[in-house]
Amino acid sequence: MDITELQPITNFIKTLPPFDILNDQLIHQCCQSLSIVYYSKNALLVHVDSNEAQLYIVRSGAFEVTTQKGDLIDRVSDGQYFGFSGMLSGEKVVNKVHILEDGLIYQLPLKSFNQLRAASQPFDRFFNQAFAKRLRHQGELKRKQITTRRISSLISEKLISLDSNSTIQQAAILMSEKRVSSLIIIDNQQLTGILTDRDLRNRILAKGLNGDTLIKRVMTKNPITAQKEALIFEAMLLMSEKNIHHLPIVENGLPISMLTSTDIMRSQSSQPLLLIGQIDRQNNLESLVTVSKQLPSLLQNLINSDAKAQEIGRILTLVTDALTKRLIFIAQLQLGNAPMKFCWLSFGSQARQDQAAGADQDNALLLEFETDDSSKRYFKQLAELVCDGLNSCGFPHCPGNIMAKNPKWNISLQQWQKNFSYWITTPQPQALLNATIFFDMRPIYGDNKLFEQLQSNILKQTKNNDIFLAALTHNAVQQIAPLGFFKNFVIERDGSEVKGIDLKHKGVALINDIARIYALANGLTAVNSKQRLTALIGTTGINKQDMLNLIDALEFIAHKRLINQGVQYEQGLVLSNYLIPSNLSPLARHHLKDAFKVIDDSQSGIKLTFLRQF
Repeated sequence: MDITELQPITNFIKTLPPFDILNDQLIHQCCQSLSIVYYSKNALLVHVDSNEAQLYIVRSGAFEVTTQKGDLIDRVSDGQYFGFSGMLSGEKVVNKVHILEDGLIYQLPLKSFNQLRAASQPFDRFFNQAFAKRLRHQGELKRKQITTRRISSLISEKLISLDSNSTIQQAAILMSEKRVSSLIIIDNQQLTGILTDRDLRNRILAKGLNGDTLIKRVMTKNPITAQKEALIFEAMLLMSEKNIHHLPIVENGLPISMLTSTDIMRSQSSQPLLLIGQIDRQNNLESLVTVSKQLPSLLQNLINSDAKAQEIGRILTLVTDALTKRLIFIAQLQLGNAPMKFCWLSFGSQARQDQAAGADQDNALLLEFETDDSSKRYFKQLAELVCDGLNSCGFPHCPGNIMAKNPKWNISLQQWQKNFSYWITTPQPQALLNATIFFDMRPIYGDNKLFEQLQSNILKQTKNNDIFLAALTHNAVQQIAPLGFFKNFVIERDGSEVKGIDLKHKGVALINDIARIYALANGLTAVNSKQRLTALIGTTGINKQDMLNLIDALEFIAHKRLINQGVQYEQGLVLSNYLIPSNLSPLARHHLKDAFKVIDDSQSGIKLTFLRQF
């Protein structure tokens, strides 16, 4: 490579730390040994040769370094490096490098790299510190909280099962051979029951039955199950609530394995589960308030563990649910049993299970019948105790007064049905705008059948209801993603003060609106936005790639919002939804613009689909 060709490379390398501390001779030697490789994102992965270690210097493009299992280690773009871990450790390269954007890479051979390390102690220290940071990060991945891991990471998919017409003796022999404490019982490829060592003791030996007894006489029928990709944390809660120690795991409706309490105990303990356990042991508001003070640190730990935004939101919501349930329990200790069946409802972010820091409360009471004076007084007191208790625990009263303590939202099933029928059949824009929050609804405590009746009634009226869906869409597209004509961010200001980009109202909320409209149009019972979008895939008239893009955009924007709030918390600032784009790396800004473009395209899509007759 002649000096003319070398000059642009030299100029670039000299700007990069730690190369910027090297003298001109070392820079020249370094640049002469570089090779230049172009990587297309169509190739998906960078081919990293384990036998020929090199330092990869990113001239342009974007790349992602992950473990073999797909856990994120690092994202790199212009002027950043990868490949140094293998060079410094001397171990075989096992990480994967994914190509996110077409890029140009300068590759520095191991021999040249070691010469620079020998010639400059600060150069050597820079990469050793980077390597140490990488090792710490990978260690954190290995110690990642159980709350962010999935059941699939614990179970073996070697199904150990019998059919229900097998004998107890056959079951005992199989359990002994496989050294397991339970069996899954399958008939005609369907899960029909489970048999545990406790069943053998309590239902066979204690009853004096012999080994010829058929399994179907003593098995636990129609057991509770969990999905393979559910969080371990959710399985723990389920097993605790139902007082069970064996949980069949299913995938696509078919049993694949058994998760036991022993499997979970072998794994590390869960801070959120311990927190919920503490909540469930409190018998007065004062102690609940004390326990609730752990919530900010829980959120910070989840953010630091690099958990997905969807998982963080679900975990925070499960804690909020636990607080709500305990407050209702404590209120009923004081007030006595309810005079009729009821269901405590949540709306908004708690209903969608995507809570973030600073969430206020949105709730209501759904009552079995119309109230007389006595029952009205009971539910008024119950609602005030719970809503005021949530406020004391860090979940502020709703500014819009959408709370069970408001008599307007402490009403019978019949009244709720009338309200929804009015909103759906007479969709006045302002009234519907105020009522939108009620269409994201989930039961927290009480009689779920009341909720199911109400939800079923709502979905029958919204499915394929052109007038209602058009009005809902008209309201939803009044807010747009913060991108200007030339794809520049549109920054909000408060006078002379730069507030930044509102990631909630101009990002996450817009995707929630889109998901809600499609879900109501198709009669879906799901409330969580990701679940709604996932359920829409394969639906007639829905483009699969559009839904996948929205799911990715939702996760990216929500994650950036949480990370931003984590930084605000660490700096002692008031938590907000505003992000200053200049605080992001060029790669992150690029991805954020792509996410907002997805929202913009999707809003255009719902306009075409639902506003044709508006």
